[in-house]
Amino acid sequence: MKYVIILSISRKHLLSKKKQTIVAALGVTFGIGAYIIMMSFMTGLNGLLDGLVLNRTPHVHLYNEMEPSATQPIERATEFDDRRKFVSSVKPKQSQERIHNALALLAHLNKQKYVKGATPLVKAQGFYMAGSTRLNASLMGVDVAKEAEFYKLDDYIVAGASKNLSINENGILLGKGVADLLSVELGDYVQVSTISGEVFPLKIVGLYQSGLADIDKVQSYVNIKTAQRLMGKSVDYITDINIKLHDMEMAPQIAIDLENIYGVKAVDIQQANAQFETGSSIRNLISYAVSIALLVVAGFGIYNILNMLIYEKMNDIAILKATGFSGKDVMQIFLSQALIIGIIGGLLGLLFGFGVSVLISRAPFETEALPTVKTMPVNFDYMYYIIGIIFALISTFLAGYLPAKKAQRIDPVEIIRGQ
Repeated sequence: MKYVIILSISRKHLLSKKKQTIVAALGVTFGIGAYIIMMSFMTGLNGLLDGLVLNRTPHVHLYNEMEPSATQPIERATEFDDRRKFVSSVKPKQSQERIHNALALLAHLNKQKYVKGATPLVKAQGFYMAGSTRLNASLMGVDVAKEAEFYKLDDYIVAGASKNLSINENGILLGKGVADLLSVELGDYVQVSTISGEVFPLKIVGLYQSGLADIDKVQSYVNIKTAQRLMGKSVDYITDINIKLHDMEMAPQIAIDLENIYGVKAVDIQQANAQFETGSSIRNLISYAVSIALLVVAGFGIYNILNMLIYEKMNDIAILKATGFSGKDVMQIFLSQALIIGIIGGLLGLLFGFGVSVLISRAPFETEALPTVKTMPVNFDYMYYIIGIIFALISTFLAGYLPAKKAQRIDPVEIIRGQ
């Protein structure tokens, strides 16, 4: 019964100062709304940018790297241990590009519980030829079905389809940048010259655009058998192995283990994209900082309004205490006012943030670098809405606590004497 009376008094106080109450609630509304809008848009944008790089990057990449031997021959000679040794002009050791026994290694990796999928890759270098035009070519021989499954290749196809490559061994998924430079279209043939000088005509079964212009001017995809044929190699010739894990956080340790066990170079996704992930973290940090600043400003607004309300309601407070309300009851009255403002303003802020986020998500966003994206990227993660309403209640509670504490300590006798 007491709490019903306290809430009734709080409602009367708030309604008696409608303009101040509305201003305080709008402060929370716009603070929460701005937080929802900013976090939804910024994380959506980060997700889009992450997709351009991280979705196309294996969690662990295995390959052979030409590098000097860690132990030089002179260091193996024990008779020179007591002398100072100098080695200059060290050359990389002779090593093959292919991964030794790659097919058996692929089969072994695909049986591991932590591996989502291990896919082979054959890299072939050469030239695109059209008349007298010669452009550098980087041909990626892949298992097309697995490339589409694990690395979302279909999301970057702007003409044709990736599945056409799996049924056409003389087909090629040509980069959009290359196609523009050579003035070729879907269904045309492009001449590909290998480093050894052989020329192969390949039919364009699709055009893809990764969003990275420098890559699109060089890189194209072919069937893995086609790449092996271009290089004159056997079916067991594999230059790289790409691994997708169930848990990306395991990548650094797994890369170390695979490098030590199999004697190949292993690069994990965090090492390959360290700078990119740093940029994403900084953008998220800025978003949180600005959003929290908006909520803090709204909290100061509530504090000022409740503080002024206490001075204006001195007589009411004195009467309440004189009629039997304790200091704790008075404190609860003003705290409940702050929380009412927080609840109303917070809920309106969630609706406002959601509405604006929906409008942003429907706004057209077209760029040549991202052909498959047609609208603004927005992330509608429900956690932002939960965090928003919790922060609204916490900030309004803290903003109302000091004024409520002041009201609790007011002596009604002094106020009545002053009247």
